[in-house]
Amino acid sequence: MTQKKETIKTGWNLDNSYARLPKTFFSSLNLNPVRSPKLIIFNSPLAESLGLNDEALQSEDSIEVFAGNKIPEGGFPLAQAYGGHQFGHFNMLGDGRALLLGEQITPKGERFDIQLKGSGRTPYSRGGDGRAALGPMLREYIISEAMHALGIPTTRSLAVVTTGESIIRETELSGAVLTRVASSHLRVGTFQYAAGWGTVEDLRALADYTIKRHYPEIEADENCYLLLLKKLIERQAELIAKWQIVGFIHGVMNTDNMTISGETIDYGPCAFMDTYDPKTVFSSIDAQGRYAYGNQPYIGGWNLARFAETLIPLLHENGEKGLELAQEAISSFGELYQSNWITGMRAKLGIFNEESEDEALIEDLLKMMEKDHADYTNTFIALTFDKHENIDLFGTEEFKEWHERWQARLGRQQQSKDASQQLMRNSNPALIPRNHRVEEALSAAVKQGDYGVMEKLLGALSNPYAHTPEQADYCTPPPPSARPYRTFCGT
Repeated sequence: MTQKKETIKTGWNLDNSYARLPKTFFSSLNLNPVRSPKLIIFNSPLAESLGLNDEALQSEDSIEVFAGNKIPEGGFPLAQAYGGHQFGHFNMLGDGRALLLGEQITPKGERFDIQLKGSGRTPYSRGGDGRAALGPMLREYIISEAMHALGIPTTRSLAVVTTGESIIRETELSGAVLTRVASSHLRVGTFQYAAGWGTVEDLRALADYTIKRHYPEIEADENCYLLLLKKLIERQAELIAKWQIVGFIHGVMNTDNMTISGETIDYGPCAFMDTYDPKTVFSSIDAQGRYAYGNQPYIGGWNLARFAETLIPLLHENGEKGLELAQEAISSFGELYQSNWITGMRAKLGIFNEESEDEALIEDLLKMMEKDHADYTNTFIALTFDKHENIDLFGTEEFKEWHERWQARLGRQQQSKDASQQLMRNSNPALIPRNHRVEEALSAAVKQGDYGVMEKLLGALSNPYAHTPEQADYCTPPPPSARPYRTFCGT
């Protein structure tokens, strides 16, 4: 009776459809309780959209849920099994420090995974402690919510709690658990696991589940598995183009970090580019630059090819024919990505229609920006508001010639100058989560227990296209430094 009252009060409405897949895809878990959890940050707007009670979820009972000390009614804790190519090398992986509580069914009938990250050991921990540090969990909260505000498909963050326990990495760190919300945690690596360790029927069950959950419109089609491949190619082409357009660098584009839903996942070593340079790498573990900014579209295509390989047994009973169908589908990725990217870049320059020379116009600007070490975000903002005095590049003869070409291009479309500027305002964020600002917020939170800096940053990032005076302080690039900025996986 108490549990029923709690369910009504909190709004949990959990299902466990993933647990109805063959048992090879997961391990059911016991909880790994922590000593004294404390709620650090809670996402009220997200909770409301999920049909959850904001006030009730900040109670002591709910904090126990977010810490992994208690199962909400309807929950079925499990860790998902998956494989993945990590920097090109295939490994058996799985949720090594996460558990899936269940799938929240919203008042609109939508389904979202509720996952705890940093909740302790699982059968896939590979010798790790299964815990997470406060800094990386807050980092994922900040970046994932910023990505959502930028209009980029992403997993989201519902809450972060500290555990009252320390974890040991290179030093002693405060432990924390993040509650992550996703359309699902199905990955390319999940299919790689099915193809490598399961049967064809296991693979078929996973594909059917995926289609039913994410692409129900193709469920009745006799070529549904081929359409599944094509749908994911389309979504990833659109997603990676959106990354490039705002200067986001994922940092660890392993196949286990590419979702079947088309959402961005895993914000460990990610960062946003300041100075425009296609070779930009932030991740400390990416010594060869495999996942550099300019390589992200190519890696996206490579990852999708690995996904296509897993589907070959389902595409056609004849393996060679299945391979041919997979290759034909994958060959479309480059063109789809380029189409999404150039459409987005046209919008950043206020261009509504299409002309064959647009790509050259865009590329010439980017080449100048690279040569002049121009700030990526602020260059487009200066173009939007015609503030040429703020960017050194704008004083060069090369830019002046380019600017004349651009203005002539705008003059060849029907839309007014005001309409073009509005398009640019809507396409060029006033601010991004600048790396030095994120580090400032994390340092204040982790070292001083001051969460006000992070809350102000989140407030500024919540509406990046507002272009308000209050956002100005967050638009300044970092001061010059002899040491390159580095990010870490946070494990």
